[in-house]
Amino acid sequence: MSDGVQWMVGRTTSSGYMFDVHFARGIDAEELAVRMGARRGAAAGPMTDAEMEDLEVDGYPRIGSGSAAVRVGEHAGWAFAVLYGRYLERREEVSRDGVEAVHYHHNSEHPPTTVRYARDGRTVCGHGLGEEGVRWGEEPDLLLPDLVAAGLLLPDGVTDPVPEEEYDDYEIHDYHERDRRSLAVFEERLGLSLPRTVLTDRLPVYAVMGSPADDFEEISAWAGANGRPLPDRRLGLIPAGLRRDYERATDPRGWEREAALRVAAPTLHAGAVRKNPDPGTEH
Repeated sequence: MSDGVQWMVGRTTSSGYMFDVHFARGIDAEELAVRMGARRGAAAGPMTDAEMEDLEVDGYPRIGSGSAAVRVGEHAGWAFAVLYGRYLERREEVSRDGVEAVHYHHNSEHPPTTVRYARDGRTVCGHGLGEEGVRWGEEPDLLLPDLVAAGLLLPDGVTDPVPEEEYDDYEIHDYHERDRRSLAVFEERLGLSLPRTVLTDRLPVYAVMGSPADDFEEISAWAGANGRPLPDRRLGLIPAGLRRDYERATDPRGWEREAALRVAAPTLHAGAVRKNPDPGTEH
């Protein structure tokens, strides 16, 4: 029996605030990782969600593009990749050549949770959970009948059937239950599913951004000489903490540079969604 995806509502990874999953139907798990930026055959691990903390992927870099990694698997006809680190929107690349792709992005610090569906290299539809009145893609109303049937919208596609004053009363309105009904539209229409054990399962890990690091050998040598844990050679990522310590130790003005970068670097947000046709650049 399928686990579905409704259980994902409100869940987070070891980050404590994120749960970001890319799904693909029509390719296997390694091909999904490759389409997201990994090198073929460069899997490390397997690792659990908790073990990913040791990688220290740099999702909010002081400067540069940052790093990201995925834990991948297959379930109920879908390949899936749980993302850690820098935000990536690769649904159109993942969905090329007739593949279907879904991107579920939950960031508790920057709601709403968003779900987008793509097919054959184009974004078909998507919406934010709890904000179904604003829909995206080339066919933004594809799921409108399902949203109406679920009691989330009225047939005009804009009006929320829940009275506005009810949203202000936490005793009356169950936000998670409403989000589950919205996510159920994707689950039921697409047969979307993710195993409930995905966070505790040991799954292969691929670097999809920031690998191979240009200074991997240099920093690895420094780490070995100074009794620091060596970075995973097969993954090719330099953990954010190790890079910071290396720069501080080898640059006599490292502390000054770091302070200056912290002031000058733009803040990264998982900002507001955009309407049609493609909200994929909002971060």
